[in-house]
Amino acid sequence: MHIELTEEQKLIQDTARDFAKAELEPIAAQLDQSDDRTPMLANLRKLAELGFMGLNVKEQYGGTEAGVVAFSVAMTEIARACASTAVTVSVNNMVCEVIQAVGNEEQRKKYISKICSGEYAAGGFGLTEPGAGSDPSSMATQAVKDGDDYILNGSKIFITSAPYAGVFVVWAVTDKDAPKGKGISCFLVENGIPGLIVGKEEKKMGQHASATNELIFENCRVPATALLGKLNDGFRIAVAELAGGRIGIGSLGLGIGLAAMDFATRYTTERTQFGQKISNFQALQWMIADAYTELEAARLLLMNASYRKEAGKSFAKEASMAKLFATETANKACYKAMQMLGGYGYTNDYPIERFTRDVRITSIYEGTSEIQRLIISREILRSLS
Repeated sequence: MHIELTEEQKLIQDTARDFAKAELEPIAAQLDQSDDRTPMLANLRKLAELGFMGLNVKEQYGGTEAGVVAFSVAMTEIARACASTAVTVSVNNMVCEVIQAVGNEEQRKKYISKICSGEYAAGGFGLTEPGAGSDPSSMATQAVKDGDDYILNGSKIFITSAPYAGVFVVWAVTDKDAPKGKGISCFLVENGIPGLIVGKEEKKMGQHASATNELIFENCRVPATALLGKLNDGFRIAVAELAGGRIGIGSLGLGIGLAAMDFATRYTTERTQFGQKISNFQALQWMIADAYTELEAARLLLMNASYRKEAGKSFAKEASMAKLFATETANKACYKAMQMLGGYGYTNDYPIERFTRDVRITSIYEGTSEIQRLIISREILRSLS
């Protein structure tokens, strides 16, 4: 693995950084406090035009075909400015990748291009249910064959971008008598069709500009052609795609942690106490040293997982390691940053309190830190047996 980025990867990183600085950062605080998502949706369209919605998607379907490493570094730069925008970009890329991986040619051309171009502001990932979060194999949503159609009944929760997603990848039980996890299938469900209801929006601690809603299916009829991949093969698809999604969320967490520490470190060079800059105090110097060392280690873990996925190697363990370490490290970095600002860090006059709220979910969604530890230990034990 080459630790240095290629020229193309550097260009994508620079483009993401410049866009984030110019377009995302100036309105991030406003989006956090407002219910108006119009500015964010406009920026999502701009990001689509720049090619950020399909970074690991083939050009023939409208993607950039830049690879996983480019996706990771772009996610980090976008998240430095606005975590709400970053999570939307991450999920959009994940939806495009799952359709590319298991969809047929018609599905790929129809849906991936719409997400990549910005015609669809977002794609949705409909997996989690009230009784099936960390254990998606226990889902209750069902899809029953009815002639040339399937009828979906059930509900999903915590669905990112639900109100403005153009299409959802939805998992449902298609064989209730099959062993656990074996009778689940995957469907492409377009937003706005009869029987699909976008339910209540969650009031969250952070990432306010990113909508998170319930999806309800009430006799929602979709054609059999909406089946994504093979019948009853949906659980395998979910497991495979979640591993890739963890690289995105780990990279997002890294971006927030870096943004918090960058702001706090600059602050220490300006703030005076006891007649000198507080950056002169060893206690703060050690916070800076520890936080940046850990964030750099997180970056390297993410690079390794991204490289392995891009090279077609096994990467599930590495993605879980990267997601676990990056998001836990980012949480610690935000708390260190708040401590460095003292009382000011706790007020919304400074962005640290927003970073701290935004980062907390990163160690929960796309698999909690506890689930990552289960995956890592399972893979290690399997390699020994």
